[in-house]
Amino acid sequence: MDGVAESSTLHDYPAARDPAQRAGEASAAAALAAGESAASAEAPPTDLTAAAFFDVDNTMMVGASIFHFARGLAARKFFTTADLAGFAWEQLKFRVGGREDRSGIAGHRDTALSFVAGRPVAEVVALGEEIYDELMADRIWAGTRALAQMHLDAGQRVWLVTATPVELALIIARRLELTGALGTVAESVDGHYTGRLVGEILHGPAKAHAVRALAAAEGLDLRRCSAYSDSVNDVPMLSAVGTAVAVNPDSELREIAKERGWQIRDFRTGRKAARIGVPTVLGAGAVVGAVAAGLAYRRR
Repeated sequence: MDGVAESSTLHDYPAARDPAQRAGEASAAAALAAGESAASAEAPPTDLTAAAFFDVDNTMMVGASIFHFARGLAARKFFTTADLAGFAWEQLKFRVGGREDRSGIAGHRDTALSFVAGRPVAEVVALGEEIYDELMADRIWAGTRALAQMHLDAGQRVWLVTATPVELALIIARRLELTGALGTVAESVDGHYTGRLVGEILHGPAKAHAVRALAAAEGLDLRRCSAYSDSVNDVPMLSAVGTAVAVNPDSELREIAKERGWQIRDFRTGRKAARIGVPTVLGAGAVVGAVAAGLAYRRR
């Protein structure tokens, strides 16, 4: 897995191409280059033209995977407590506002890249393995994992599709015994991150580009494929497949799902559609709590 980012650099994708398309194609290339390293140990897929695509944050996992990762890095003094607090503030604004904006996404990107610039890819991968065990393994939604298993049992491949760095996404996929993952691709040279992305963060339309690129390479029939997400930002990906499912949806995605006849699955205990706005504020409090816990951990 160390060489995933190495195989996809900015030089492989013409600068004139749309950044979202470049990000999607780079993500698909990185996922394919990883081969079956994150695949289930069970029998190989028998339904070769159908697959399922799962968003990660708040769909497969409670909270944001990149924030859990940042907490783990802060505990290891990978960056300062001020950096973590700033990152958490951006997460808080998103939680209260309910949607990402382009400037906020760019800020997350630049902050994250500044942390890893010059670092060995292998080091970040090794830290990802440790942090998954510490902060993510217990945050997987059992209901969503069961949906993924349903597809695996049907002989289909299951891919994660996330804005999280592809190296971390592949760790999550492998631990869940899924086929693989599509994630944000950071450029690396000679095994070290350069601090640049290939295209942009795998977000919004870029996810749809990644799914289409992977489908073309793997011979998938998107009309027979399924996609799962919690966020209105993933409507492009959900619209690219034959079966779309809103999992733990935000209020806007819930409305779109109702209008389009998409399935809705909500695994949040005690949360009903009429109360969908309340968890957004509660989520903001959870982020603040996570920051406090991370800072306290560092002080100890």
